[in-house]
Amino acid sequence: MQYKRVLLKLSGEALMGNRQYGIDPDRLAEYAEEVKSVIDQGVEVAIVIGGGNIFRGVAGASRGMDRVQGDHMGMLATVINGLALQSALEDAGIQTRLQSAIKINEVAEPFIRRKAIRHLEKGRVVIFGGGTGNPYFTTDSAAVLRAIEIKADVILKGTRVDGIYTADPEKDKKATKFDFISFDDVIRKGLKVMDTTAFTLSQENELPIIVFDMNTPGNLIKVVTGENVGTKVNL
Repeated sequence: MQYKRVLLKLSGEALMGNRQYGIDPDRLAEYAEEVKSVIDQGVEVAIVIGGGNIFRGVAGASRGMDRVQGDHMGMLATVINGLALQSALEDAGIQTRLQSAIKINEVAEPFIRRKAIRHLEKGRVVIFGGGTGNPYFTTDSAAVLRAIEIKADVILKGTRVDGIYTADPEKDKKATKFDFISFDDVIRKGLKVMDTTAFTLSQENELPIIVFDMNTPGNLIKVVTGENVGTKVNL
């Protein structure tokens, strides 16, 4: 395996499948099988998932809602998604632990770094919910922060596109894909990989990011084994 310990970042929207909102059980089952293929090879997997399929704080704030309140609602949405993903993973025979950055002890463990690492060492998938536990920080920032804390080898950002392009490939048919790109080039070209806070934190800690299409079966194991899938952002 190219990587021993990975942090997989999934968007909340990814869980919608073909629905307009909410959670698609079929998509959850597909993701669980993808994760299982990696776990079976001895790779340690942590997951951070967004909450955009349920609620997005920025969207709420744009309609007049208090941003802090909206972000707290978004954090709770990530815990809901974490519970759904946990259920799907356990149905696939994978041991999991859900840890939350906000106290919700009846349904999730509190985030404790040493405990999370121990779970990973025992072969359990650790799902981090609740974002960073603070408003104004995205789940991208939470993903990078947790990856650094658990000493992950790489951040795998699973999306619905197969990498980073010169422009949005869904809008610009002439957009071309990068196989490899540096952090500096991403900034210079104004490309959108993660929000600025998350991206800068990853760069400062020399933590590579791979953006790939999570919806194509077999892609996750290909990325972990080092195949040229998606786009790798490195120094």
